[in-house]
Amino acid sequence: MIYGFLAQLVQMTLILVLSPLLTGLVRKVKARLQRRRGPSVLQPYRDLRRLLGKEAVIADNASWLFRVAPYFVFAATWVAAALVPTFAANLMFSWSGDLIAITALLGSARFAMALAGMDIGTSFGGIGSSREMMIASLAEPAMLMIVFTVALIAGSTQLSTIAETMLNGHVGLRVSLALALIALIIVAMAENGRVPVDNPATHLELTMVHEAMVLEYSGRHLAMIELAAALKLTLYIAMIACVFAPLGMASGPGEIGADAIGAMAWLGKMAAGGVLLGVAETSVAKMRVFRVPNFLGAALMLGLLGVLLLFVSRGM
Repeated sequence: MIYGFLAQLVQMTLILVLSPLLTGLVRKVKARLQRRRGPSVLQPYRDLRRLLGKEAVIADNASWLFRVAPYFVFAATWVAAALVPTFAANLMFSWSGDLIAITALLGSARFAMALAGMDIGTSFGGIGSSREMMIASLAEPAMLMIVFTVALIAGSTQLSTIAETMLNGHVGLRVSLALALIALIIVAMAENGRVPVDNPATHLELTMVHEAMVLEYSGRHLAMIELAAALKLTLYIAMIACVFAPLGMASGPGEIGADAIGAMAWLGKMAAGGVLLGVAETSVAKMRVFRVPNFLGAALMLGLLGVLLLFVSRGM
């Protein structure tokens, strides 16, 4: 009982502490591929410390929603990220690690961020919020189709059960899983505002989405939003690793050796995901905002096709 509680606490702490490091790794990989030295992988930690030490400047017409939204977004994203199994499955709170619940938590955080972006009444905030809702209207149905595809194979929407089915079951190579993987990668890029959907490194008013909503934030409020963004990126890469590459994951807390191996395997998968993301963002260009629905529509169709293939033939 005590070890199970400690294992769950370690997972929550691990997710929170290592999320900025993953963001720094992606930035470093992109800089090196562009023949630049780039900032240190520890730079996100320095940025968070600097923002936490600054005073938050708030507009006179800002309501309580503008002040509360960063903390709510951070809390909802952290809880969602902590529910994704990392080094071991069947942790103490694994019963709540449901894919639909995680999608709902991320949707509530997005809704609060969009309301906060429109709260002050600036044009940039309105543009960013409207674009965020446009992306969400296609990303969330695509995510649900991915959930249904995986759930039909594993027989459950709980991530621990899915990971054990993929690891120990005779799933084999399936076309529906390949389609779900591609669709999940597309949704992850859109949800995190990465290239080709958005570029988190720029502040171009004609193209920015996420940055437009947080343009009025500063100080500790901006630190919470930046940390939530790092947690969200970690969540999606960890989810892809949990569902489609659970190799090395322990079946449950109890054996320190198995948990240590699972932790090392998870760290390796997260590092590989960060490197691959940096390479992918360097290899492609940002698309126009009006082409994003077509991009996400492809993810929706892939997820739907995966569900239909399972209904037609369980072996696919």
